[in-house]
Amino acid sequence: MANSKLKVAVVGAGMGGLAVAATLRKIGADVQVYEQASKFGRIGAGIQMMPNSMKVLRGIGLEERLRKTAFEPYSHLNRDAYTGEIKAELPMPESLFGAPYLCMHRGDLHEALASAVPSDTIHLGKKLQGFDQGDAGVTLKFTDGTTANADLMIGADGVHSLVRSMIIGPDKPLHKGRIAYRAAFSASHLKGGDIGRSRTKWWGNDRHIVIYYTKADKSELYFVTSVPESADWVTPESWSAKGDIKELRAQYSEFHPDVRMVLDGCPDCHKWAILERDPLPTWSQGRVVLIGDACHPMTPYMAQGAATSIEDAAVLARAIEAREGDDIEGAFKVYEAHRKPRVTRIQAISSANTWMQNAGQDTSWLYGYDAWNVPLADAATA
Repeated sequence: MANSKLKVAVVGAGMGGLAVAATLRKIGADVQVYEQASKFGRIGAGIQMMPNSMKVLRGIGLEERLRKTAFEPYSHLNRDAYTGEIKAELPMPESLFGAPYLCMHRGDLHEALASAVPSDTIHLGKKLQGFDQGDAGVTLKFTDGTTANADLMIGADGVHSLVRSMIIGPDKPLHKGRIAYRAAFSASHLKGGDIGRSRTKWWGNDRHIVIYYTKADKSELYFVTSVPESADWVTPESWSAKGDIKELRAQYSEFHPDVRMVLDGCPDCHKWAILERDPLPTWSQGRVVLIGDACHPMTPYMAQGAATSIEDAAVLARAIEAREGDDIEGAFKVYEAHRKPRVTRIQAISSANTWMQNAGQDTSWLYGYDAWNVPLADAATA
């Protein structure tokens, strides 16, 4: 296979970067991952892996590992924030979409993805400074003075992507006046309270909160919110700023007692601005391509940010394999032609924050998607 000698440089060792490293290794590529952080940190946050992304994780051998520790909710449960009335509920048995629905700590997912890639191919402390590309490949330049060569480069460096700014040009994120609080903490703080068997989204008039367990034994839970705030308040990095737990409780003082029980038990929280970006005109330039938040960042309201990054990883690997690693730019065109319509649709629905607010929505197009087997765009139309 031509791909057996294909050298790939991935910039960014987040969910998307590690996922694409794993999917490309499946097709025989030589993948090296470059991450600017000097070590991996266990960020205190939860994450939902829907059936669409679980199918990709199954394909790279991680499903059983995640099942052992993650919480498997009975359903997507949507309730009125004040009365507790059920607005919509979607039970999520594995048989419905062909894969499980799991809730977990982000650190557990990141560790699992890292385990799918040899540790000696992940290079920490490598902050990209720039790159040069030509017909023969790409040369990456790092701020520590080192360089690396590859046949192609993948920008998986997130919402503040440096690779994107280099190939598309600088842009500013959109802050539409919404901020989020989040916290993952021990369920012992609930003092015997139980949040139930489902992942629950509580819909208020101008705000919401999503609550779920992150461990199979229900020993840890997580919540994330969306509340209005001045657009002047912006965190430079998504996960860094501490929030005021008393301020948070006040924001939800009128919500159902089940919500207040969680917030009363929460010891502390983080707070960050929810940022969006307009869809990009293209996702690649020559031998450089973007995946995940670097090319289609989205609000967290559909829990599809990391999921779509993981989908990207499978489709990009398939597109490269179909061209046997010989037509890199053609493979990128097939990848973008297939992925862009789907993620643009998800971005728009997520931005509107209407997903499953009421019963009757078709969810099969989202959760039933299989990135390993869905037909890819024809080369002639890409």
